[in-house]
Amino acid sequence: MIRLADLNQSSTQTNSSSSISLTAIIDTALCVGAGGSSGSLSDKPILKNAEGKLVIPASQLKGRLRHECEKIARALGWDICESPVAQTMCPQRAGLTGNFEHDHYDVGDRNPDDSTRHHCLICQLFGNPSLPSRLQFSDLVCTEHPDNIPEVLRPGVTINRRRCTAEEGKLFFLETSPANTALRFKGTIHIQPRWKLTHQTDEESRTTDFAKALMLAGLKHIHALGGSKSTGLGWLHWEPSVFRDPQINDHVWAFLSSPPPHIKKEVNHEAN
Repeated sequence: MIRLADLNQSSTQTNSSSSISLTAIIDTALCVGAGGSSGSLSDKPILKNAEGKLVIPASQLKGRLRHECEKIARALGWDICESPVAQTMCPQRAGLTGNFEHDHYDVGDRNPDDSTRHHCLICQLFGNPSLPSRLQFSDLVCTEHPDNIPEVLRPGVTINRRRCTAEEGKLFFLETSPANTALRFKGTIHIQPRWKLTHQTDEESRTTDFAKALMLAGLKHIHALGGSKSTGLGWLHWEPSVFRDPQINDHVWAFLSSPPPHIKKEVNHEAN
């Protein structure tokens, strides 16, 4: 008999050396809306799991982290596709030019079709419509017991952009976490084995795995999560221990700082 609990436990043990344990400490009130939820007096209740604990969904963290990693990779000189439109993402890359056919973008025998085997560094980590993601994100769950977190309602009003005044009858309430309580949210990012090229040795595949280095660099650029960030909600900082990883060596940083040369598309101008 196959038990799901045993499968989850064995999977966690197998990937324990390829995971990142995250702890986010909320500096201000947090507002992660739960659309369609009930049981609250607010117009926008805060998201909670089945146990009543506050949650930052994994999808939100993954989307923010992908955006930050894209910015870092482009700044380093790597050719990166344009998400989230499928036509401009790998392997289609409609309207994009670059040296995507380089070995660094080759996912090897995991995708034998020559026309779809080249994917940018970001797609190799976060996936795209034709390539599964290497990363598995868990929700960030608050460690504080729900009974110790009171319900906080924050009033707001809709502003008329043309007249720059408050709209009549547009008062609303947001549910947030308590402010200045330093709530801790914990979660994990599991990293699947790297796409290995057929001509690479195990040593080359391991030392050039850029996943942790790029993701940790992206995490340092995430300073707020949830809604109403521009009004001061959801600001946070990460537990410093998450950025101390002995597996990230100089070879990894040398790889990320040495992208392949960019290929500029030549345009022939015909005389009229």
